[in-house]
Amino acid sequence: MRYELYYWPGIQGRGEFVRLALEEAGANYVDVARRSERSGMGMAAMMRLMESPELARLPFAPPFLKAGRQVIGQTANILLFLGPRLELVPKGEAARLWVHQLQLTIADLVTEAHDSHHPIGNGLYYEEQKPEARRRAEDFTQARIPKFLDYFETLLQRNPDGDAWLVGDTLSYVDLSMFQVIAGLRYAFPKTMKRLEPDYPLLVALHDRVVARPRIKAYLKSKRRIPFNNEGIFRAYKELDR
Repeated sequence: MRYELYYWPGIQGRGEFVRLALEEAGANYVDVARRSERSGMGMAAMMRLMESPELARLPFAPPFLKAGRQVIGQTANILLFLGPRLELVPKGEAARLWVHQLQLTIADLVTEAHDSHHPIGNGLYYEEQKPEARRRAEDFTQARIPKFLDYFETLLQRNPDGDAWLVGDTLSYVDLSMFQVIAGLRYAFPKTMKRLEPDYPLLVALHDRVVARPRIKAYLKSKRRIPFNNEGIFRAYKELDR
């Protein structure tokens, strides 16, 4: 199947978790909003679908995925749909739900990472909420990041199939998502992560194991991988990484 991914063209954001799964699987997909409008794609195509009067099940916001006639929204929901189709999730229902549960937990972490620089409102510029962002980022770096990393490190330690992956003995989409989280936190909070990472050797090893996978390695070196920047979820403001 040819998949159509719809997400903002200039940032990694939440769409990157879906891109990583598609890239790892070698799936046939198109990143619609990043294509030329002359080809019938681009931002115009994404907005047309979001505003379509004929679509009963409208997505609330990007990312969303078009697969045949289906339009699936929300990152974790998209990955729940793609997981079995891309063979990036165990076959048993209990294991699939466990992977989905972990992806939802990562979604919570991602929201808190975003709110560290936009704690008051998404409609305000960062510069309009810098004092509040400093307070929020201090709590995020000192308390919340360690709490999340403690949890996922413990899961690796307790995995009965070994400590290489979060679920079972093979890579699943939640491992790709954890790689993205660590990469994002390193970009946004390099001092914090340098201090914390010695306490999380299994998560660091998981990150490195994902980077070494042939398709991911090629993707990270390609133009398809949008660089981290200060328009996305993970933003590097030095004053927030104290």
